[in-house]
Amino acid sequence: MAQSKLWTKTPTWVVYVAGFLPAAYLVHGIVTNSLGPDPIEVLENFLGETALQFLIAGLAISPLMRFAKINLIKYRRALGLLAFFYVFAHLSVYLILDKQLNLTIIIEDIFKRPYITFGMIAFLLLTPLAITSNNFSIRRLGAAAWNKLHKLVYFAVICGALHYMLLTKTWQLEPIAYFVAAVVLVASRRFYPSKHKNTVQPVRKMA
Repeated sequence: MAQSKLWTKTPTWVVYVAGFLPAAYLVHGIVTNSLGPDPIEVLENFLGETALQFLIAGLAISPLMRFAKINLIKYRRALGLLAFFYVFAHLSVYLILDKQLNLTIIIEDIFKRPYITFGMIAFLLLTPLAITSNNFSIRRLGAAAWNKLHKLVYFAVICGALHYMLLTKTWQLEPIAYFVAAVVLVASRRFYPSKHKNTVQPVRKMA
């Protein structure tokens, strides 16, 4: 598989460093009070969109390897964990800063606002994937069970894209583009599955 040495020699920690740059940008905005008149909304939207971007990037790795012969598999775990970091931060801002841990309002939102419902479902689906994104869990669960568990990411990314699309309440191009990208990537795994279904890479994350 011919490919640039850039992809094979760049260490994984570079992905983590680059992945935390959006968070650093937000921290700078908080410190300098430059997030605008509604900083909580800016935090929620920015963190949520960044999480979705990392989820989609992680899902794009297999199609890139299959169709473009670009092997970025070593970075998939990092992308998945970064996605969960931003999902968790997004949810924390909503629960603590936006709703101030008011359980009555939070529960009402979950059942009455579809975009909140889909967002919560996505978080619940991603949590076991983040917890088991390590070599110990692969050995403990076994390759077949681990692979099966991590297929939940397909449902999670669709729920995340729906969460974003319904949040806007109007048919805006950007949320629709994310949703289409998520559907296409999930469909590519359904109609063009991996030739090695039972093979687990040690660094695999959120297949």
